[in-house]
Amino acid sequence: MPKKKMSNLERIEADLARARDAIRKAVQAKNHSKGNDDQGFIPTGSIYRNAHSFHQSHVEMEKRLKVWIYREGEAPLVHDGPLNNIYGIEGQFIDEMESGKSRFMARHPDEANLFLIPISVANIVNTLYKPLVTYSRDQLQRVVLDYIGIISERYPYWNRSQGADHFLVSCHDWAPDISEANPKLYDKFIRVLCNANTSEGFKPQRDVSIPEINIPYGKLGPTPQSTSPDKRSILAFFAGGAHGNIRHILLEHWKDKDNEVQVHEYLDKKKNYFKLMGKSKFCLCPSGYEVASARVVTAISVGCVPVLISDYYALPFSDVLDWTKFSVYIPSEKIPEIKTILKGISPKRYLKLQKRVTEVHRHFMIHRPAQPYDMIHMLLHSVWLRRLDVLLPS
Repeated sequence: MPKKKMSNLERIEADLARARDAIRKAVQAKNHSKGNDDQGFIPTGSIYRNAHSFHQSHVEMEKRLKVWIYREGEAPLVHDGPLNNIYGIEGQFIDEMESGKSRFMARHPDEANLFLIPISVANIVNTLYKPLVTYSRDQLQRVVLDYIGIISERYPYWNRSQGADHFLVSCHDWAPDISEANPKLYDKFIRVLCNANTSEGFKPQRDVSIPEINIPYGKLGPTPQSTSPDKRSILAFFAGGAHGNIRHILLEHWKDKDNEVQVHEYLDKKKNYFKLMGKSKFCLCPSGYEVASARVVTAISVGCVPVLISDYYALPFSDVLDWTKFSVYIPSEKIPEIKTILKGISPKRYLKLQKRVTEVHRHFMIHRPAQPYDMIHMLLHSVWLRRLDVLLPS
């Protein structure tokens, strides 16, 4: 009897099953197989929850991931996005995926195992909310709902998975609110967000947390520094406005009060913010109006151990990264104890934390074209892991 021909979806699911099996075997055998383009790097060490699992999963992603980018819609709301400043990862990711240079771009939707909704929330806000006369999310929600309505009418892909293999990337503060218009429709949809607040509906098992990064014009991120630990004379540093409750508490307790814990609301124009971070052992990264802070990536870039002061923040890439190995977490209620906590970290432990900050830096860098294990690949890998968790009925 002739073998029944597999459908496209059956082929995709069989391929994903092989990926899951390869990852399982790598974890059991504790071995590393070489990827197509690892460029000599293999993740090892304590900064990873399971280095074998992560490496094999990344290898499988390189071999098998195919992303279809829907072609409907026009710029600036779709197929476009900011390339600079704190929302820049949104535009950088869309531009990378649509550049024609990404190995992960599917040639036809039938071969795709993930689908990108190429909408820019930042561009919608900048276009439709100028001048800003309302904070109502209605227009934003309508654009996304209409787009999903169009693609679900034209193609079978959204409907067959109920959006479980579809994703959208945004760093804008308003991005989580898109799903409030129709929670049932977005129940399985993967939201890739900087504003990853678990008290506001962010679900770490379904959604993806990505780092907020300030991208200067003409660059792809903060300028790295490599000041040695013994040249870092400042215990802890922060400079920034009183945006949000956590920063207000921080400034109330520490503003201009201590030479070792240097906290400033407005930095003297003669002082260089990045140099001061580079001279600090610990960089305070309090949440602002939203949970994410671009200071985390800046701190990592200058070799400063990030001190995360936040509540309800699902940390970026925490499926694979163990943040306790290269950062310090201080809940907001312990802000008055910052100095005691940091002074209680032994020199030996600090040196380990600082060394691991330099090791983890590669995962918080943007390259164009993207490179294995950089921030864009880490973003894709986080979505890839969500897809591996989904079994679609054929």
